[in-house]
Amino acid sequence: MYERFKRPLAIVAIVGGAGLGSYGIASAASGSSSSSTTTTAAAPPGATAENPWGGQRNDETLLTGTTEAKVRAVALAEVSGGTIVRIETDADGHAAYEAHMTKADGTPVTVYVDKSFNVVSVESR
Repeated sequence: MYERFKRPLAIVAIVGGAGLGSYGIASAASGSSSSSTTTTAAAPPGATAENPWGGQRNDETLLTGTTEAKVRAVALAEVSGGTIVRIETDADGHAAYEAHMTKADGTPVTVYVDKSFNVVSVESR
């Protein structure tokens, strides 16, 4: 009985997948040329009300020295009145570095910074 539905369902799945893929490509192509974006993300594993970013991951390294100072300056300029929680490398591929911060109103935010010390994006929790 189900054998007669296999082919039509396969065709629907292929056409639907192609349509969704085309929509994603079209959406990306029509996006803004802005180099900085703001998004809202789900809390990472281990996040709590006191530490909404979760703990430092073992595949990310705290920054020090000149690199830390440059990322700090860029992040604080991006989030006026913000407070730095920690600055580290970014293992998720958003950018080279990330600054975990709180905005002046207490909202958690992460500023992603590339190797040239430009803000790539800002992500609120």
